[in-house]
Amino acid sequence: MPLQNRVSPFGEIVATAHRGRFTGNRGIIHDPATKTLLNRRWSSKAWITCVCEFRGRRREVMGGRSWTELFFLDEATSFAAGHRPCFYCRRAEAEAFRAAWAKGNRRDKPRAPEMDAVLHGERLDRRAKRLHPLRTPALDLPDGAMVASGGDSYLIATGAAWLWSFAGYTRAPVDLSDAKLLTPPSIVSALREGYRAQIDGSFISARPRESGDPEI
Repeated sequence: MPLQNRVSPFGEIVATAHRGRFTGNRGIIHDPATKTLLNRRWSSKAWITCVCEFRGRRREVMGGRSWTELFFLDEATSFAAGHRPCFYCRRAEAEAFRAAWAKGNRRDKPRAPEMDAVLHGERLDRRAKRLHPLRTPALDLPDGAMVASGGDSYLIATGAAWLWSFAGYTRAPVDLSDAKLLTPPSIVSALREGYRAQIDGSFISARPRESGDPEI
């Protein structure tokens, strides 16, 4: 039976057989004896996104009390949920994200706790996911941002909307006039300044191929 450790763009943690490209954590939020989640959904303001493989290390998922392993379809999903790149296992990406975040949010080079404090206010409305009003049309958002509409979540990329699911993305012509922003605004600012969120390969395979597209 799948463990309850897969994260949606709304930040919800569910059980599903689908696997994720990234892992990450919000602190310790599980009971290792039963491998089930506790009532809380975070124990730290440092919500991070990590690689699934790092220096040959192996962990028993939910087997210890160091941190609770969560999984994401891709980095765009983790951003929507409010996570940022890990400075330990994803140092290059974390530094690139910090530089873009600083420029987009008009701050000097921030320390990780400073970014975490801003993100914590942007991702939560008490225990619920905070949805933000859109300042521009949804399709004008930078690639990798995500919005919510009608209870679903959509990736914005290449000027189009892509319906998200735990299995991947499908092209979804949809009226987003009532959409709300899922990705925290400070992360959207980093995306506008050039940070490129890693997006699941289903996005590439779902859209019409263009010259110069990579083989996957």
